[in-house]
Amino acid sequence: MNRKYLKASLLGSMLAVTSFVSAQTSKPEWPKITQQNKPWTRWWWEGSAVNNQDLTWMLEEYSKAGLGGVEITPIYGVKGYEKQFLNFLSPEWTNALKHTLEEGKRLDLGVDMAQASGWPFGGPWVGNEDASKYIAFKNYILKGGEKLKEAVLYNQPALVRTVGERIDISKLKEPIASNPNLQLHAFDQVRFPKALPLQALMAYSDKGQTVDLTSKVDANGILNWTAPAGEWTLYAAFMGWHGKMVERAGPGGEGYAIDHFSRQATSNFLKYFDEQFKGHDLSSLRAFFNDSYEVDDAQGEANWTPKFFEEFRKRRGYDLKNYLPALFAKDVQDKNQRVLTDYRETISDLLLENYTETWHQWASSRKALIRNQAHGSPANILDLYAATDIPEIEGTDILRIKFASSAAHVTGKPLASSESATWENEHFLSKLGDIKKAMDLFLLGGVNHTFYHGANYTPKNDPWPGWLFYAAVHFTPNNPFWKDFGKLNNYVARAQSFLQLGKPSNDVLLYLPIYDSFATPGRSLLQHYDGLEKGFKGNSVEENAKNLEEKGYSFDFISDRQIYNLATLDSLIKTADITYKTIVVPQTRFMPLATYQKLVDLARSGSKVIFFKSTPDDVPGLGNFLEQRRADFKHVTKQLAFSGTGVSGLKKASVGKGTVYVTDDLDKALKAASVQPESMVHQGLQFIRRKNNGAYYYFILNSGNKEINEWVPVGTSAASVAMFNPMTEKSGYAAIRRSSGNTTEVYLQLAKGESCILETSESPVNGAPYTYREVQGTAIPINGEWTVNFITGGPTIPKESKTKTLASWTTFTSEGVKDFSGTAKYSTHFKRPTTPSSNLLLDLGKVEESARVVVNGQELATLLGPAYQVEIPANLMKKKNKLEIFITNSMANRVIYLDRNKVNWKKFYNTNMPPRRRENAGKDGLFTAANWEPLQSGLIGPVTITPLTTINPK
Repeated sequence: MNRKYLKASLLGSMLAVTSFVSAQTSKPEWPKITQQNKPWTRWWWEGSAVNNQDLTWMLEEYSKAGLGGVEITPIYGVKGYEKQFLNFLSPEWTNALKHTLEEGKRLDLGVDMAQASGWPFGGPWVGNEDASKYIAFKNYILKGGEKLKEAVLYNQPALVRTVGERIDISKLKEPIASNPNLQLHAFDQVRFPKALPLQALMAYSDKGQTVDLTSKVDANGILNWTAPAGEWTLYAAFMGWHGKMVERAGPGGEGYAIDHFSRQATSNFLKYFDEQFKGHDLSSLRAFFNDSYEVDDAQGEANWTPKFFEEFRKRRGYDLKNYLPALFAKDVQDKNQRVLTDYRETISDLLLENYTETWHQWASSRKALIRNQAHGSPANILDLYAATDIPEIEGTDILRIKFASSAAHVTGKPLASSESATWENEHFLSKLGDIKKAMDLFLLGGVNHTFYHGANYTPKNDPWPGWLFYAAVHFTPNNPFWKDFGKLNNYVARAQSFLQLGKPSNDVLLYLPIYDSFATPGRSLLQHYDGLEKGFKGNSVEENAKNLEEKGYSFDFISDRQIYNLATLDSLIKTADITYKTIVVPQTRFMPLATYQKLVDLARSGSKVIFFKSTPDDVPGLGNFLEQRRADFKHVTKQLAFSGTGVSGLKKASVGKGTVYVTDDLDKALKAASVQPESMVHQGLQFIRRKNNGAYYYFILNSGNKEINEWVPVGTSAASVAMFNPMTEKSGYAAIRRSSGNTTEVYLQLAKGESCILETSESPVNGAPYTYREVQGTAIPINGEWTVNFITGGPTIPKESKTKTLASWTTFTSEGVKDFSGTAKYSTHFKRPTTPSSNLLLDLGKVEESARVVVNGQELATLLGPAYQVEIPANLMKKKNKLEIFITNSMANRVIYLDRNKVNWKKFYNTNMPPRRRENAGKDGLFTAANWEPLQSGLIGPVTITPLTTINPK
């Protein structure tokens, strides 16, 4: 049948059910929206120049807009408000925090706080002993009978990096926090010139001898040693101060970043919070937050801690000092790789145990949670996320997003959060529809507790645009889109109300071959991990992950530590309180013996394990009885007697009750392991699936390039399927059928970019059906005169305009229209079509940027795009109908006005509104919109109505 398909966000919200003969009035129920379901936001306190009156006003605005909570992050200040600055953690600052907590209780808003003023962890109370460190080396060459003539010394050169006003090191004193004008200079990294303490001096001969000379160096660096016969290379290791400062720090928060590899440094840092919070009831503070690692976005890298040699020997079983040439790739390749692996693994262990777990234990003992952004760390970030109550991710790649959600899933944590819509576009250009698109990606990636990036505290009466943060979508009441912001928040809350229920329902665990990455040398000693792009680019795990994602397999990443906690349950792989059907191991060179043995043990107890291309080759590292580990590793491999399966490219070995596969074709092995993909992906759909008491929830997004108006298979058997549209809030029971392959199919109507939620049930349910519609006939244009009234906004309110031809309001002749950012009401009348019993599809055509539609005094919808369509019920129609459309544009045109008229709104310390794109930089290097042309704004159309008819999918 040739049909004209309904092509709007309306599509997925109106479904009819052919499966039910008699429709009932009851509709499937939405979960009750809670504080936790709602989106939260990062809330920057610039200069912490806050007062109780404006704190209350802002929290009330957030509550009315539908936010669920805030995360307080104090940052750099605003020029001209220095007298209002509150030093971080001062009694005055803590009182402001207490007021926020009290108001949060009153308004049912949750409150978290960043555990630094800026990021990473650090502050003025972090002394040299607890600050981040690096290791520096010098080499010396001696022949037999020679003495070293030069002193064994390393003088650290001066380094000053500022974001603000520059200053020479000679004008600074230690500690850095004791210097004036810290906000003005905005220090990013400072190293004072000084002699560095010697950590070790080792001598290596051409005959393979190693001598520790550390004790033979006196206080002046003179080595009292004569080289024996042979050629000797001396390695001197010195400990330096990395100098990384807290980034974007506010008053009272400026200081060195901590040594994340030192338990003492972490404990001392946290102890300061105990001292400052003593006597204050902060029990309603939900969580402390860390905004990513970000120590090494500076010169050099933090790669050392005073006890490193001791920690290394304890963990790896040998003395690293005996292998310094290998650490610096000066030995044979195999030894170089193994020592580098052991070094990186030790750093990973220390970051996990001495920082993340220590911080978690501290917070837990104070009945608080931690939210942690682990990405960017020189460690297995899956383990760092797993040691966190609420793992948090950021980014725009779904595979990167899945690192945080995988750790949450695998370890049984109910929430995974996201720093969402970070600098989504150039300043002032982000639309609510753009943000919705970003939010959908996080939801698909397993995030179910989003944080916007973000909102600024701003005094109510501060001149427009108020206080802003340099790298953000500006979620502020001064942004015109604030009027429609609640619609986006309600959408996210509706989606998260399902995605916080039940348990993850993924079929595949994908092993992260971290030791292959540890063994791969780079430009520096450490490798920093950030999804698959950093550390695994070109690795087999990237190939496997993309293959699984593109073909519709649901999966989570898993680390070695997490594999040790797996068990077999009825041939499934159990972790925490969920199960998977199989585990896939990408082509891996190095794998710990314990991991390899555990995988085979899982198979022996009934699980299915898949090795892509081959089994692993060898154990990693040099220490802990390497040869014995290698022998045991080979023994494990011998337990796997692979034989053909009759399927090309697939071999298997029966081990105990289970099976181990080796394959060149992952799809074939997954099929053999009874893993079926969700084939809806071939129709341009993306999904995430959860399970709750026998029911399955699907969040489905039409991310393809065409509308969906067809049967869509789901990978779960269902006798009935409830459908929910989180944007329109409509619900009902969907049309379902059984395909020839006995697969459940659901009829979906989804516009491009539209989403829906399915809830499957094993039992039939008689309830109100979703109504499916299609257009009937051709679109009828709404012609005639439009009256345009500018309601709220600025810099001035233009006079009323009348037009018969819709176009951007910037083309109107009224004074001030080109500069106007705000909301305008478009009003007109239209006649009812000749089919009075039909609902109508109202299509607004092109809209810049959001629209609220009112017909005959009744509000129908708020539309965020990309399609701007809504259904008008037949019973609302009259012979002559009044149509009002409230259009809101962005901040951009008003900012253009400010910049062209040289109005100074860029008044921030530290990072004072840099452009995201170089072409938008002024002569001072700051963002400017002075060269922009006014952006199209308003209702551009064409506006049409089209009769609708109900259909029964068959």
